[in-house]
Amino acid sequence: MPWTTHDVTNVVPELKDIALYGCDLALQEALQRGGAQAYEAAVAAYGTALGREQTLRWAEEANRYKPELHSFDRSGHRIDVVTFHPAWHAVMAMFRAQNLVSLPFSDPRPGAWSAYAAGFYLHAQVEDGSLCPGSMTFASIPVLQQEPVLFAQLAPKLYAIQHDARDLPIPQKDAILIGMGMTEKQGGSDVRSNTTVATPIAAASGRGAAYRLVGHKWFFSAPMCDAHLVLARAEGGLSCFYVPRFTPDGEKNAVRIQRLKDKLGNCSNASSEVELQDAWGLMVGEEGRGIPTILAMAGYTRLHCVIGSAGMLRQALLQALHHARHRQVFGKPLLEQPLMQSVLADMALESEAATQLMMQLAQAFGRADEPLQRAYQRIVTPAAKFWVCKRGVELAGEAMEVLGGNGYVEDGPLARLFRGMPVNSIWEGSGNVMCLDVLRAIRHEPAAWQLLLDELALHCGGDARLQPALLALQTDAALEEAGARLFAQNLVLLVQASLLLQHAPGDVADAFIASRFGPAWGRVYGCLPPGLNHAAILARAWGEPL
Repeated sequence: MPWTTHDVTNVVPELKDIALYGCDLALQEALQRGGAQAYEAAVAAYGTALGREQTLRWAEEANRYKPELHSFDRSGHRIDVVTFHPAWHAVMAMFRAQNLVSLPFSDPRPGAWSAYAAGFYLHAQVEDGSLCPGSMTFASIPVLQQEPVLFAQLAPKLYAIQHDARDLPIPQKDAILIGMGMTEKQGGSDVRSNTTVATPIAAASGRGAAYRLVGHKWFFSAPMCDAHLVLARAEGGLSCFYVPRFTPDGEKNAVRIQRLKDKLGNCSNASSEVELQDAWGLMVGEEGRGIPTILAMAGYTRLHCVIGSAGMLRQALLQALHHARHRQVFGKPLLEQPLMQSVLADMALESEAATQLMMQLAQAFGRADEPLQRAYQRIVTPAAKFWVCKRGVELAGEAMEVLGGNGYVEDGPLARLFRGMPVNSIWEGSGNVMCLDVLRAIRHEPAAWQLLLDELALHCGGDARLQPALLALQTDAALEEAGARLFAQNLVLLVQASLLLQHAPGDVADAFIASRFGPAWGRVYGCLPPGLNHAAILARAWGEPL
């Protein structure tokens, strides 16, 4: 007689074949507000493709089978090649086909920035590692555009919508990716301490001239890219260099990959340490202006950190809601337990606030010639990176707890989401760097700061619960550095409250303000004040009544 130890009951089915755009009402509304109607069908189709079971399997496999470094070929020749599982290339092909490497630059119709942010956010919900090379390539475009001769050669390959994984010289490729090489082991965020040296090859030097680079990079992302923008010290100071994988004569450039980083998360994507052993590079931008040149990239990649974290926040929420709908606990669905409703509603508020914020910032990048939008871009973006990325870590842990032990194992996506969350807080400037940058931006652009304060007063000044926070912002901008985190937190919360008051249903905006600006808010999810409409909040988060 066969052994029967238990029946499989009350087990939650996998969340798959879900239309990620179709269930996201806040994203749909923001896309419409951003004037992206011409792109909406493509964004919706991409959300459906990402939610398919096959795509979810690719995402799992790309992270389970990590990139591998091959320093030499079988004959002993140095090749410095990183190989990836086919699932990685499948996901990258989807990302590239959606034009998420260059959309606002290659197809600058009205709404392009909103459509770009929506696609990036949807992709983050399924596979975040593949965002890294796309983000850096995107951010390199405005920098390379300042070098017309070089950009004319690269533009068709940067704007391509196919994924070309071949390790070949750029002229032989259909599409390329661009990475970054700034960080050295002795400096980290303090790139002014970099020691990599650049020496002119010929008599000519300066902008557009060829150099030999000698030094190391402690984080070189991502090594399979076709070229990197690298910070090195020329005679006139730290400068930016375009360093391709192959030299102009077709030989492999002397960028020696020492090892791949063994990372906590973001495992599908390769990060490396390299030595530059007389590597060939072309100076980009003015000599001695490497830090401002490379920071122009960082403005875009910091936006990507906000968008990516908002997407991962959204996916963690969906997983928790899906589980709570199906799981029976103490005789009724987990979703009907009052305390669980409070936890899930609080998570839903966090997710929508992040979504509204990242879409506002993306639109601001597309309208940076307008003074108020410049304020959002320059002042709010670093604050948002600080706040949203950190809240993502907390929310992913809470979502995991909703699933209990099933959330803690690698069979489902939450463990991968949780491990992937912290990288956005660290990459492109830690929390402290972001908060100090907020204060620096306010001091450098006081007129922009005043415009932002006026905008917040217009939308928040009539709510008594928000008036103390608004007054604090108006008086605390000259704080000492030690108070920068609290200042950035208060700024983001007030901006999110403003956006929710303008664009979200009253139940959502009221609950967000009552909790985040209430005296009992303790930053632990589920501590909402009484009297809120949990059902309405959760129905909006799921896209229909639960």
